[in-house]
Amino acid sequence: MEAPAKQTLTKLLHQINRLSIDEALSLLSGSFPGKVTFSSSFSLEDQVIMHRIVHNNIPISIFTLDTGRLFAETYSVWNSTNIRYQTPIKAYYPDHAKLESFILENGPNSFYESVDNRKTCCAIRKVAPLKRALAGNAVWITGLRAEHSAARQDLQPLEWDEANHIIKYHPLLHWTTAETKAYIDEHHIPYNPLYDRGFVSIGCAPCTRAIKAGEDFRAGRWWWEDNSGKECGLHENRI
Repeated sequence: MEAPAKQTLTKLLHQINRLSIDEALSLLSGSFPGKVTFSSSFSLEDQVIMHRIVHNNIPISIFTLDTGRLFAETYSVWNSTNIRYQTPIKAYYPDHAKLESFILENGPNSFYESVDNRKTCCAIRKVAPLKRALAGNAVWITGLRAEHSAARQDLQPLEWDEANHIIKYHPLLHWTTAETKAYIDEHHIPYNPLYDRGFVSIGCAPCTRAIKAGEDFRAGRWWWEDNSGKECGLHENRI
């Protein structure tokens, strides 16, 4: 990151630390008009952020990544969200040629066979569409929380994503799961019913399962892999 960008980030972080979430979102949208975007996977966190953006009429664009292998319940909450908020959510999809080639060569479930295959699948279905969605934007709003994994404990609310050359803002970074669920209930926000069945981190259907009592928050993602700190590539590259 170049010195001027670093100075901007430091200044914004100082300002945001003294603001409410709604004020911080408004500050960012005002500082970078038309260049602030929010990525939603319709998680509990993302539904809270969606509510705050739309309820306060903050001019932030909203998008989602449709991998083609999401749970039926995810599409259901997506539809319910459209009905509730009456706001456009732009979907980004994988490049059909790359996906067709990958599946032709490796099969539809090759992500179970090796970490490399799984990461390639994630790259095609998620990382590449994300780059298209973020192109031309200056700020990316996410639903990351520190509780999600040990790798996220050291995050700052505002950070620089070197891979995508964009500022990332995590408005709910220090919220607990209990606080997030309470907000959803209080404001009657649509949410994915899989959360009521033991799912805590919901991605593609073949790669996500409910967790057992005492298991790590991320245990339900790519559970057949025995390494910790598993990520799909969307939030790995930052400085």
